[in-house]
Amino acid sequence: MLQCVSRSCLRNGRSIVDYVVRYGCTQTARGLSSLGSGSTVRAPRSWSVHPVTDINRRAFTGSVSVSSRRTGDVQESPGVEDFGSLSADFSSRRAFRKTTPELQEMLYREERQAAGQEEEREPVAFRSRTGRRNTQYWYFLQCKRLIKENKLSEALSMFQREMLEGERLPPEEYNYTVLIGGCGRAGHLKHAFKLYNDMKKRGLVPSDATYTALFNACAESPRKQAGLQQAIHLEQELRRKNHPLSDITYHALLKTHALTNHLRACLHTLRDMLQAGHAVTQETFHFLLMGCVRDRVTGFRQALQVYRQMLRMGIRPDVQNYNLLLRAARDCGIGNPAVASALLLTSDCGQEGQAVKVRGQGSAPLDVDALESQLFTQHPDNDLSHHSNDPSNILRHHSDLDSSVVAPITTQLVMVRKGGEQEAPIGSLPCLSGTSSHPPNLLDLSVGRAEEGGVVSLGVVSGMFDRLALMGGAQGFLDKMATAGLCPDIRTLTLLADTMEPGIQSLHSLLAVAKQHGVKLDAAFYNSVIRRAARAGDLQEAKAVMCVMQERRVRADVRTYGSLALGCNRQTDALQLLGDMQAAGVQPSVQVFSALIGCASRRLDYVYLRLVLRAMREHNVPPNDIIITQLEHASQYPPNYNQYKFRNTYLSQIDGFRGYYHQWLTTMPAQETGGPERDHPAETRQDGHQQAAAVRRHRKKHS
Repeated sequence: MLQCVSRSCLRNGRSIVDYVVRYGCTQTARGLSSLGSGSTVRAPRSWSVHPVTDINRRAFTGSVSVSSRRTGDVQESPGVEDFGSLSADFSSRRAFRKTTPELQEMLYREERQAAGQEEEREPVAFRSRTGRRNTQYWYFLQCKRLIKENKLSEALSMFQREMLEGERLPPEEYNYTVLIGGCGRAGHLKHAFKLYNDMKKRGLVPSDATYTALFNACAESPRKQAGLQQAIHLEQELRRKNHPLSDITYHALLKTHALTNHLRACLHTLRDMLQAGHAVTQETFHFLLMGCVRDRVTGFRQALQVYRQMLRMGIRPDVQNYNLLLRAARDCGIGNPAVASALLLTSDCGQEGQAVKVRGQGSAPLDVDALESQLFTQHPDNDLSHHSNDPSNILRHHSDLDSSVVAPITTQLVMVRKGGEQEAPIGSLPCLSGTSSHPPNLLDLSVGRAEEGGVVSLGVVSGMFDRLALMGGAQGFLDKMATAGLCPDIRTLTLLADTMEPGIQSLHSLLAVAKQHGVKLDAAFYNSVIRRAARAGDLQEAKAVMCVMQERRVRADVRTYGSLALGCNRQTDALQLLGDMQAAGVQPSVQVFSALIGCASRRLDYVYLRLVLRAMREHNVPPNDIIITQLEHASQYPPNYNQYKFRNTYLSQIDGFRGYYHQWLTTMPAQETGGPERDHPAETRQDGHQQAAAVRRHRKKHS
């Protein structure tokens, strides 16, 4: 090869110095000069390639120059200007940018040695933690242990630096799967899919556990829209590959649609799951109930329908299903009462005496189309039951009762005994009352049988304790769980505290239930009771609950004081709250000050607002976006207020507050709300003026 190149250079009058120097061969100038004389030169037996240095370059340049003067056939090298021009005749490329890290490190080492900065050091060999060469499965176990200890960053660092860069082990599928699962549970959606893409680039085949972890990452992501888009793309990719999913992967996909999408998408996934031949279990209905909770308007009615469908299939509910029913009663509405009466007050003949069977042994097949039409119906006439006591006919027959049923803003249940005699409507049903008769329970399948004294129609359901009354009240709900052989847990009692009427009587009733079932109450339970009492405006009742909390030796945290701050409507109450927190050694958080600002702004007490802002400056608590929005709303004049035409007692101090608020913004930094996708969730990046200006632009854009 070198002979051909050398002859071509001699014929064309080019210099071969750079080519020789580039490859660092040991061919002497004597052999090269013989090429010009026309003698035949055999190929060298061996070529020794070694790094090129400035000394070698000068030596080869000098030797070839002497040879060219002897023969007279080779022209003198023009110098640096012709360096690298040899490849112009053999390739069309003008730039060669490919290199390796070893060559770059060699170049930098030579430059540092020439500058005299550091001495040449030998590269330090990597040493593992155990002192021996580990396997992929050992790293899998170590990463799994670190993820269980909530050390996800250390697990990712071990995988990248020690396994891939240190020991240079080729990773397996389970190494990526365990890391994707950890990122998914922590809410790191981008990092989870980055690992998935690296896994595909290495040629590894993902398993069902990998897809389950990816769908779980989409469900747990704080950015629900981004999680939904990633889940849809992944689902489409699996459809293109015609990859069969397991029941666990289908449940993860159901969870993703339940948390990020809506109930109709869950039903479509359920239809695909049944077509694939998978069985419907308690976990399947668990995710369907989660999808019902997403609908704030009709979620409670849909949750009752899904629960009844579970009973018709002979599947025994678990504690999680009952907790989701309580969540639906707390957060969701029942929708149109006429539609709810037509769908819920139906008699299921032959189902009430049937024993509830275990999972997988359902008595009636699941018709997804019929269930979807029932869940999303908008008219009471579209009832799917074909029994003689049609609820729509009952509603039309009792249309004269609408004025007496719908007028009060409470839960109205009209009871019908044998012979057609109607009793007085039941108003707000008592909770945990042993003296009252058994109230009707919509969790029963036989609640709509009018010949045995059932419910004919429903009225307007206003509050969460009214929706709890439709399920038999707190006592009826607990009895229903006891009938299924279940005991309430701490989550059940906390949700009951949220849905029951606020008061110390409800607290004592729940304390008795907790003592009966051996449930240890925590601070979250008492915080829920305090929050209900504070929002109802009864601050003394909330303080009484806090005294009970201290008697039971449950330590109050910052959330406890934040719940208590919701009832501080006066300035003296706020000062006492801040003093109690200082005496207890609890630092006030931004949520506590947000609750105090909300109480002061609702009463238009600008002296109270200035006191809260001064306290925030003393405790060095930076405001977030929510507080800036509250203060911007409080500093604005009402739309029709004219301060020069008449004088308002509440708005007389707004000008002074506006000046103080403007000065306060210049001295307070702003806290940027972060998430798990950011490296520093609570890092201060801008001042108060910049954040307030951003809030004003946002309000002006959406006004």
